[in-house]
Amino acid sequence: MRIAIVTDAWAPQVNGVVRTLESVTRELTAMGHEAMVIAPNAFRSLPCPTYPEIRLAIAGRAAVGKRIAAFRAEAVHIATEGPLGLAARRWCLDRGMPFTTAYHTQFPDYVAARTGADPEWVWRFISWFHRPAAAILVSTPTIQRSLEAHGLTSIRRWGRGVSREFSAHGPADATMAALPGPVMLCIGRVAVEKNIEAFLSLPLPGSKVVVGAGPALAGLRQRFPQAHFLGPQFGEALAACYRAADVLVFPSRTDTFGLVMIEALASGTPVAAYRVPGPVDVLTPETGVMHDDLAQAVTGALALDRAACAAAGARFTWRASAEQFLGALTPIDLARAA
Repeated sequence: MRIAIVTDAWAPQVNGVVRTLESVTRELTAMGHEAMVIAPNAFRSLPCPTYPEIRLAIAGRAAVGKRIAAFRAEAVHIATEGPLGLAARRWCLDRGMPFTTAYHTQFPDYVAARTGADPEWVWRFISWFHRPAAAILVSTPTIQRSLEAHGLTSIRRWGRGVSREFSAHGPADATMAALPGPVMLCIGRVAVEKNIEAFLSLPLPGSKVVVGAGPALAGLRQRFPQAHFLGPQFGEALAACYRAADVLVFPSRTDTFGLVMIEALASGTPVAAYRVPGPVDVLTPETGVMHDDLAQAVTGALALDRAACAAAGARFTWRASAEQFLGALTPIDLARAA
């Protein structure tokens, strides 16, 4: 099958959406399918206000549609609600072509965190954007219920996976291993919506390590000089960071899933988090502790068995994720589309 995937999030961005799409497209190729990604790097773009690392493509429906048509896509998936997603949505609707979408990001909560605006205003846009989709892919039951509460019903589950380098077997990061314990790790985009300040403010002994980059990095470095900021890490280097940590702290209250949690588990590292969407669908009493007091969650998670965490994390595979993705697609009648 030839699958066109339209996304406003793509390399060099580093986030869960990009890593999910990269991993699934690799699996699709290995399964014999052909996936074409239409991303901002194919067009002129502008930096996103307040977040210049994100580029917003300058492309209308004709430019995006031309690529879909030239590829003779047999299915279209619109991954994001940005400029490219809007252009692809309009092009497909104009031609009566089915498409699927995915709800990766809690935009209503993100906007509220950044601006203080009422998230229900953003929900109106989210509902409008996704309602025409043949299927809306979501990662967890909690997110499914949230969309259903806003009138969206054509929902399919799409889980996540763990790449092979994330396992309990392998070297630990030497820099982290030398730090006073316990070593508490936080991985992700360093931005206000990730709530990393809550992690860095924990009144706990040990060492706090942040892996990642983002617009809030400079300010947090200045405010928390005792913390260790390692910048972005990838592949085996990232896996080594997970193994060196005694606990992964996941302070976000706005994620739809939290890919870093299952990567940590596969590496044998327990997770501490708030009891919010994402963690409640991923963690079990054997693999993580959730609490309204994040410090209590960290203390509890430090006592968990690392072998049980590794066994739980190994059950998440990108092949299973790709199969769910394929099962949700709606084929296009190319003869009719022509």
